[in-house]
Amino acid sequence: MSIAATQVDDWGFYGHREINKYAVFTLPPEIIGFYKRHIGFISEHAVDPDKRRYATKHEAVRHYIDIDHWGVAPFDNVPRNFSDAIARYSDLYFPMSSGDTLQLTYQNRMGGNGIYQWVQDGHSFKVDSAAYHAFFGKEVQREYYEEVWRFDALQLFPTISTEFTELIVVDRFSEYGILPYHLERYQRRLTRAFEAGDVDRILQISADMGHYVGDAHVPLHTTENYNGAMTNQIGIHAFWESRIPELMAAEEYDFLVGKAEYIENPREYYWDIVLTSHSYLDSVLLVEKRVRASLSQDEIYCFENRLDRVVRTQCEGFTRKYAEAMRGMVERRMRQSVQSIGSVWFTAWVDAGQPDLDGEVNYDLLKAQAEEWSKDFQQGDPKGRAHGGE
Repeated sequence: MSIAATQVDDWGFYGHREINKYAVFTLPPEIIGFYKRHIGFISEHAVDPDKRRYATKHEAVRHYIDIDHWGVAPFDNVPRNFSDAIARYSDLYFPMSSGDTLQLTYQNRMGGNGIYQWVQDGHSFKVDSAAYHAFFGKEVQREYYEEVWRFDALQLFPTISTEFTELIVVDRFSEYGILPYHLERYQRRLTRAFEAGDVDRILQISADMGHYVGDAHVPLHTTENYNGAMTNQIGIHAFWESRIPELMAAEEYDFLVGKAEYIENPREYYWDIVLTSHSYLDSVLLVEKRVRASLSQDEIYCFENRLDRVVRTQCEGFTRKYAEAMRGMVERRMRQSVQSIGSVWFTAWVDAGQPDLDGEVNYDLLKAQAEEWSKDFQQGDPKGRAHGGE
């Protein structure tokens, strides 16, 4: 039996599965029957997005947004529309016939009187700011974020010198996370799946949405200091998100949270979740430091048998002291996740016209997809930033 000093990745799966399961019981009579029939799938596949982090580089950024990278609350400098965010925080490159490349950074863009302007190496670039944002809204929206887009330079700058034929747009925003934007896109995808009566897609997207909504309720999914590296608290992510609920949730948390509610404005709703989560960040970090300082090293870390391994993890006493000092924050955010997920599903169904859901489910196809992600998860390393463990 080996000894490991890190968290086992799939320990954190427990919370996502429980949250998705209990979200089903928030639904009204008209659709709860459908979701209850498939509650096993909805719960089990709540963890698929984490497994996909091992299969594609595009997945990781969907789980977080390092909102504090861009400034301080209320983060008015972060556009709530995704294409506007990309437009604001992208660099433009113009390959030149000489072999050089001219770079226009978002930091050196000047604005005024409805015009954006860059002056670089003796060249001046001007564009109407409305046209600039319209260009990004039309050309740069993608199902997955991209690091680089290539365009005809005249699309954006119709009066520039013919020396500049190609425009390369380099995304400087998405690497810091796109969680609220991704939730908004997925909301539309779930609505379309309901409209089409595509029960396979409804179940798959519903399970995924539960995961992302749950992530949005975690304060450490809203910060560059996501795992405590900046404050000498390495491992706090898994401590907060996994260790506490796994010790306490089954016997002590109440996940019967009431009824799902219709979401009038999904964009505002998702941003409110993220900003509320971020407002708890200082408490998450400061309370852990205070509790840790009150204990000896032997009271902080212990060894336990997990999955045929001996792992070093936070002692139960330390974990309970931390949870109690946060005054129920973890339970409260899990409960709010449950209610939010039910509301997301319910809203998509209402917006689709409240269709009947009687179609057959192709479980073989859904399971085959999930099995491929499971293989990547078991055999590889995450592509992009990890967001748990030590």
